[in-house]
Amino acid sequence: MTDKLVALVPAAGIGKRMGAGKPKQYLQLTDNAILGETLARLLAMEVISEVVVALAEDDPYFAELPQAQHPRLRTVIGGEERADSVLACLNAVNPDIAPWVLVHDAARPLITEADVNQLVAKAKAGQGAILALPVVDTVKWSADGHSIEETVPRQHLWRALTPQCFPTALLRQALGEALSEGASITDEASAVERLGLAVTLVKGRSDNLKITEPADLPLARWLLSQQE
Repeated sequence: MTDKLVALVPAAGIGKRMGAGKPKQYLQLTDNAILGETLARLLAMEVISEVVVALAEDDPYFAELPQAQHPRLRTVIGGEERADSVLACLNAVNPDIAPWVLVHDAARPLITEADVNQLVAKAKAGQGAILALPVVDTVKWSADGHSIEETVPRQHLWRALTPQCFPTALLRQALGEALSEGASITDEASAVERLGLAVTLVKGRSDNLKITEPADLPLARWLLSQQE
């Protein structure tokens, strides 16, 4: 067994909330498309040996990215939901060769090597870890979406980010079981939590933005300029 770490990037979604003419991951950020910037950063990190990207079956855009022909990048066909795409990536990774994987959102192009290195170290000291941020806003509970029923204590609340890092075989088992049982899985940690295992929280950077809505794109460009 080696100590190789493979990055998995689910990029088969269409990003409906952006309201753009193409999937959000292919919108232009600067010189790179969003996905291109994400992949460029991951491929430049020493700790990552390979990147596997899950694409929609009829994706016409990926081949146009400068990173598409990188020798340490492979693609697989993704599924309808994020968890399906991540599992497709996992099925392309041999856990005897790459015993650890990290999963990163295609639309988080501001990830830094320092955060990834910190995450991987914490994950390998336990059963897995995720980047996250403590919730700082006051949180309200509303059943009908119109009126407040309760103010939720925030001192124990964290907002999950990516990457999320786990043993390859463990994450494959966790996602496979969750999907076969029809569970709602919105991130990899939630699948591992179903097995009764503890996942470590690692405080990440606040500029690790996920581009989801139109206003996020200029904000991401500004944050990128500040990082540079």
